[in-house]
Amino acid sequence: MNAITVQKLDEQALNDQQVFSWPMWTKEVSRFNWHYGEVETCCFLEGHVIVETDQEHVTMGKGDFVTFSKDLSCVWDIKEAVKKYYCFS
Repeated sequence: MNAITVQKLDEQALNDQQVFSWPMWTKEVSRFNWHYGEVETCCFLEGHVIVETDQEHVTMGKGDFVTFSKDLSCVWDIKEAVKKYYCFS
């Protein structure tokens, strides 16, 4: 499994996963280190981000459904302010 997966899901698939009931997170343009202690699944409503790992740089933003694997260490480089639904599991 990739450390980061980016997908496009239709509204029905998002509803099936109850995405619109998840908490929302917003963040201004910034750059910071992050470590995932759990799997995070999120759906971007706004923004443009490049997430950097030792193996890859992954671009994501509005309309993307993203999964970050547990124990992933990365750098978030937020180019445009982010607004997303998220869920940890």
